Amino acid sequence: MATTTEVERKYDVPVDFTVPDLGRLPAVAAVDEPTEHRLDATYYDTTDLRLAANHVTLRRRSGGNDAGWHIKRPTEDGERTEEHAPLTSAAGGVPPELSEQVRDVTGDALLAPVAHVRTRRVERPLRSDDGTVLALVADDTVSTEALGDPAVIQRWRELEVELVDGPRELLDDVDTALRAAGARPSRSASKLARALADRLPAGSDPLTDYLRAQRDAIRTNEPGVRAGDPEAVHDMRVATRRLRSTLRTFRPLLDADRTEPLRRELHWLAGLLGGVRDGDVMAARITEEVDGLPPDQVLGPVAERVRERLGTRTARAREELVAALDGPRYQSLVEVLDGPPERPSRSDLFRRVRKTLRRADRSLADADRAEPPERDVPLHEARKAYKRARYAVETVAPLTGKRAKQLTKALTKLQDVLGSHQDAIVTGQLLRELGAEAERAGENTFTYGLLAERQHEAGELSLAKLPKARRKATRRKVRRWLKR
Repeated sequence: MATTTEVERKYDVPVDFTVPDLGRLPAVAAVDEPTEHRLDATYYDTTDLRLAANHVTLRRRSGGNDAGWHIKRPTEDGERTEEHAPLTSAAGGVPPELSEQVRDVTGDALLAPVAHVRTRRVERPLRSDDGTVLALVADDTVSTEALGDPAVIQRWRELEVELVDGPRELLDDVDTALRAAGARPSRSASKLARALADRLPAGSDPLTDYLRAQRDAIRTNEPGVRAGDPEAVHDMRVATRRLRSTLRTFRPLLDADRTEPLRRELHWLAGLLGGVRDGDVMAARITEEVDGLPPDQVLGPVAERVRERLGTRTARAREELVAALDGPRYQSLVEVLDGPPERPSRSDLFRRVRKTLRRADRSLADADRAEPPERDVPLHEARKAYKRARYAVETVAPLTGKRAKQLTKALTKLQDVLGSHQDAIVTGQLLRELGAEAERAGENTFTYGLLAERQHEAGELSLAKLPKARRKATRRKVRRWLKR
């Protein structure tokens, strides 16, 4: 059997969609005249659809340029491998050597036809200036019949763009052109998945699992937040941030009409939680610094002023938070969280992760070009960008195992270094404000100035750790699995 790796993207399009002129794309010199094929495929699976549940397809297809038996499996990087065997008669069922290839999924269960898919394919090769076929654009009009009692018949139109000998960047260029013309990323990983949608077990996917885990964390921590538990506030805030960040990262793959309002509401909730959490953390941080000073360097009621200023602010923020949890706005937010998300394909997920990482790298490069103190803002933006990247990698981690965990660990360290720098800046600013208040009250301001200077030094020490953390987070070794 011949094995190849399939790199493609799928799009849902309306029946009256017009394929744009892709010959204008930078790498494309010519688009061949369209060629029409009639494809007839029968898909095989167990009665409980074990192959489909594991994103494996086994089919017999006639017509087109690759008639034969095909087994497709997902890879860890979100693409698919395809094994091809010559066409044989359908009367004998699945050839034994093919049944053996999928036995790791099916066990001893029998394989039988589960769906019949007929496709009218109009194929357009994209060529370079030397005639090389860069990619194939397939315009498919599909008719499917899910076999069973009753049979379920569906019809739709979709596009497939398969990379042949072109650069991966070409897929991004084609993607931009198709989206501008009205195409949208397919909501189904394959024709079979769409044909069997009503019969597949509920199952899950990494994005769905990650979103639901954050939703559950928000709801689980609600009682603790109401009771004033600082850790519950922290955990609920982190879950809110993760959820909002994930909706942003994978926005092109989701229903924006639903997720964009949800992101705004999550921003509102995160702000309320932050008002409580930031006050608690800041008070503990400064109090610890004061307690660590020699007695002769603590001039005036420094700790008392910190506790009074931040304690009052935190108490007010906690009252606002609890009132919000009792209000209709939060209840509406929780109801929206319970709605089912879309289920994009693995390749789409990995593409979004790669893009989020590239944006984070560019954000830190922008900070490199800035001089103190102007660099503080871009460094903070880089920290937020790497946090989004870490959450994105966490989302696809179930598909990759320890390789994603290694990258997550490196991104966490880099984010922590940038976070320590930002914390020092914010704390130093607060200390200067407290010092000004103390001066107006006729108190000695020496300790506030001393503490502010120590925060500046702490921030610089954090930046000294940045090059090492950056190298570890950008090494090819920890990112190779994403095929940047």
